[in-house]
Amino acid sequence: VTIDSDLENPPELIPKLIEKMHNFDVMVASRKSLPRLSENWASKTLGKLCEVSDFYSNFRAFRRDVITGYVLRGGETFGGELLVAAKKRGFKIGEYLYAAPHRRAEPRIGGSVKADLRITAASIRCWRLYWL
Repeated sequence: VTIDSDLENPPELIPKLIEKMHNFDVMVASRKSLPRLSENWASKTLGKLCEVSDFYSNFRAFRRDVITGYVLRGGETFGGELLVAAKKRGFKIGEYLYAAPHRRAEPRIGGSVKADLRITAASIRCWRLYWL
């Protein structure tokens, strides 16, 4: 299970996430509402390809064989590369929708413009990885 270290994602959902994995190789805990324009764009494009509505949710559960031996090569992708790699390798991705708590006033990746730029750059890297 991956989860942001600042615990903005509720760790008490981990058992539910694992319980839902019985038919999937990767289970993404998808927020019902996304706070940033760049996250919405990525989820409507890359998320659609990977069959999740919250492409940049880092709250995920993976079967061991999904990530064993995989070498990250995309740089900072906020975890998006792992979903792209799982999809390209034929693993089945599912999602568990939940209402995320409100974001704190000072998000860890900067203000809204800086965060949107970083997420957009990560999305471009993920697109390249998907098509290469």
